[in-house]
Amino acid sequence: MSDRLVLRTAPEDGVVTLTLNRAEKKNALSIALRDELSDALDDLGGDEAVKTVVVTGAGDVFSAGFDLREFQQPELADQLWASSDRFHATVLQFPLPLIAAVNGPAIAGGFDLAVMSDLRVAADTARFSHPEIEFGDVVYGPLHDIVGGGLARELCFTGRVVEAQEAKTLGLVSSVVPVDELAGEVTRFTDLIGRAPRDVLLRTKAKAIRRAAVVGDKTLDL
Repeated sequence: MSDRLVLRTAPEDGVVTLTLNRAEKKNALSIALRDELSDALDDLGGDEAVKTVVVTGAGDVFSAGFDLREFQQPELADQLWASSDRFHATVLQFPLPLIAAVNGPAIAGGFDLAVMSDLRVAADTARFSHPEIEFGDVVYGPLHDIVGGGLARELCFTGRVVEAQEAKTLGLVSSVVPVDELAGEVTRFTDLIGRAPRDVLLRTKAKAIRRAAVVGDKTLDL
């Protein structure tokens, strides 16, 4: 088993897959994992062999969100927020199409990672929620950009769970398939994206970033 927190495939037909590799911790987004994912995205954005990046989770959970144990260690506060700010900015500003292959629950910061991606393809085991509203701030802007203000406010204020099929109805995800068909469904989307020249994808993504209804460059401003 690899000790890497983010597994990375070699480019194949313009596609790279990044897998969050903390299955035993439900792929909690620790400082180290966030930094590793940010490093990978920084590298891939300039790789001429890459057109699309897929992010997924090891095991049966996409991500349970930030590693809450780190919030209980005051000595990590500066590092925690610097890592968080960089992580959000890097994902939101990634210059190529980013697909979240949501292989299971996407909770709190895991929900944010999914909605900061350009497309979401979900297994029927996926579900989405913001339970952290019970004790802290919720990242709002990227969700608003996808589903609109009314629904984004409902989900962020209530923290209620959205199951996979409802997520499809709401436009939160592009597709829902049985978990064993997820990889094939993701490939269907990457093949469609891959028909476009890389320079066109870069320009189109730049437009999407400019149009996104997200303000601020700090986690707690999003």
